[in-house]
Amino acid sequence: MKPRYLKALESGAFKKQVQSALHILENCCLCAWNCHVDRTAGEIGECQTGMKARVYSYMPHVGEERPISGKYGSGTIFFSGCNMHCVYCQNADISQENYGMEVTNEKLASIMLELQNRHCHNINLVSPSHIVPQIMHAIYIAAKEGLHIPIVYNTGGYDLIPTLKLLEGIIDIYMPDMKYSSAELACKYSGVNQYPKINRLAVNEMQRQVGDLQFDNDGIAQSGLLIRHLVLPNNLAGTEEIMQLIQKSISKHAYVNLMDQYSPQHKARKFPELFRRLTVQEFHQAVGQAIDAGIIRIDHLS
Repeated sequence: MKPRYLKALESGAFKKQVQSALHILENCCLCAWNCHVDRTAGEIGECQTGMKARVYSYMPHVGEERPISGKYGSGTIFFSGCNMHCVYCQNADISQENYGMEVTNEKLASIMLELQNRHCHNINLVSPSHIVPQIMHAIYIAAKEGLHIPIVYNTGGYDLIPTLKLLEGIIDIYMPDMKYSSAELACKYSGVNQYPKINRLAVNEMQRQVGDLQFDNDGIAQSGLLIRHLVLPNNLAGTEEIMQLIQKSISKHAYVNLMDQYSPQHKARKFPELFRRLTVQEFHQAVGQAIDAGIIRIDHLS
């Protein structure tokens, strides 16, 4: 299956999409914060990122979902900065303290090509929502130089539809979180407003673009939507409601990864209800809720 971005490159649509995306940086409204800063002039908004993407690390990563990691690993690029501020973030030094090195779009393209040369199954963009134009430009450059593996958009799910539409025909696999069913708890624990509404609209748009998850003969994902849900202690994520929403409003054949690796990191100690690990019983209950909701494609490691 040929990656979508190669078809866009051949048609000439890709270059126009990149130009449109780069123009947004002059009055940034890429994500739901709508900061409207001029990043081309050095202004920074909520993500604390200017014109250049900031990369913390990149590697073949075997710890992702099985259809993503495969045998040789997912070519994972960890971007600094994030448009969410989760109090329990396990990578707060990257996402919130902005550790990492600024890279040009040309350098980012070379990283993608290096990961491909290391036999990675895909390019996995972690926390990409605030640097969509830079990523698109890098993929365009890399595609012209021989990039030919799928692109994975690995996001917290606080994405706007106009930005996602810029990515149509570019992204092969969308891998969003669906973190909360409660807007109040999303604001309390991740510092974002209207998360459930924005998230639901975003995931529906992703589903419209790429459809259900599709695999090659080796079981490696090539295209489609893979939804992640981190189960929180004390049912704070609202797992049952989210599973029902996915089945009824996203797709009856959605591929869902239920994650049990919650750990009380970063500022979680300030919230007693979050300051413990998930119990085995809580996770088994979450799996049962997914099954009861009608989710039939469930990935989990427990």
